[in-house]
Amino acid sequence: MEESKKPPCRKKKYEKVGFEHKLFIIDQIHNGQISINHASQKYGISRSSISYWIKKYSTLEQINTGMAKKDEIKKLKEKIAELEFVKDFQQDVIADMELITGVDMAKKSLPKTLADEIEKKKQDRLKENG
Repeated sequence: MEESKKPPCRKKKYEKVGFEHKLFIIDQIHNGQISINHASQKYGISRSSISYWIKKYSTLEQINTGMAKKDEIKKLKEKIAELEFVKDFQQDVIADMELITGVDMAKKSLPKTLADEIEKKKQDRLKENG
């Protein structure tokens, strides 16, 4: 019997796909509009390539999200420090006014925790001034 010779397997040649087109395909897959298999057939791109793009894109997205979160956390920490400074200054002013006037404004108009902090500041001032 004569063996039939098959031509050697050749890789299919693919056209280079632009970044925007890759993102478009990935977006369709993420939104559930098409599957990876359907995208592969529709656009003539191997499933492994599309899977690679999805993996690469999700890593890029995580990096960008992570960087944005770090920036947001940094800004929030700066804002907290600024607000703590303002709160401290206001408490100093209230403590001084209460010492000068002899009227306990904090106990009447502020939450207990803030009033207690101001009372401590007043006590510290009295100890400092003797």
